[in-house]
Amino acid sequence: MTRPSPSSSAQAARKALANRLQDIRKDAGLNGRELSARCGWHPAKTTRIQAATAAPSEADIRAWCAACGAEDQVPDLIASARAVESMYVEWRRVHRHGMRKVQEEVLERNVGARVCRAYVSNVVPGFLQTEAYATALLKSITQFQGTPDDVSVAVASRMERGRLLREGNHRFAVLIEEWVLRSRRFADAETMAAQLEHLLTVMPFPSVSLGVIPASAPCAVWPLEAFYLYDDRQVLVETLTAEIKVTQPREVADYARAFTELSQSAVYGAQARNLIVSALTTPG
Repeated sequence: MTRPSPSSSAQAARKALANRLQDIRKDAGLNGRELSARCGWHPAKTTRIQAATAAPSEADIRAWCAACGAEDQVPDLIASARAVESMYVEWRRVHRHGMRKVQEEVLERNVGARVCRAYVSNVVPGFLQTEAYATALLKSITQFQGTPDDVSVAVASRMERGRLLREGNHRFAVLIEEWVLRSRRFADAETMAAQLEHLLTVMPFPSVSLGVIPASAPCAVWPLEAFYLYDDRQVLVETLTAEIKVTQPREVADYARAFTELSQSAVYGAQARNLIVSALTTPG
């Protein structure tokens, strides 16, 4: 199966906004050069906006609509532009004041979802992390991004997610690549051992389904990034530089299918426990 593009929803939304602006120009009887002259910018800017290769600012949208006599459409277009902007957000931007606010937003997202399906190819998911593991991870991210260090309060917020494993009517289905269990990229041996022991502790919880994909398993699908599927409404994809929000039903369905196919490569129960114990007793 071909991996769905995590940025295609955002690009489709950008293109839809560009098409609306182009229609407004055409309805006003203007060509691109005439609109550019009225807005006071180079025609190349109009071309880039209409091709969705450049995102219009709110000032650009106001100028465009004023040039076309369509000021009544400004509020709706600006709302659409803000929605597009929220679909693809760079980590440095959302972490510009630290990580605490983002952790609180993720907690709200988990609280609002009946079922969270997570595929993680890089780290243990937040709701299964120990405090020491989360601290080491968030410190590593903060140092890499060069953003303000509020790790201690961000970790406290992240730890709140763990209570959802025991409270409420939530279910967490998690797929972890085996190499995640053996990774020492940011956590020392003691921290990683405690994290693996925690996984063994939560595995029997009725709210948790934990599958481990063995390193030797054949690849039915190969998504390199972690993704979190909240019910069947929304997918959050985590790349190195950005968080991507996927809401288009067709793409959400693609991620659900990818999760199903990945789950067929995973082992559960005693077999998954054996892989965790092996990583705990004979770290790679």
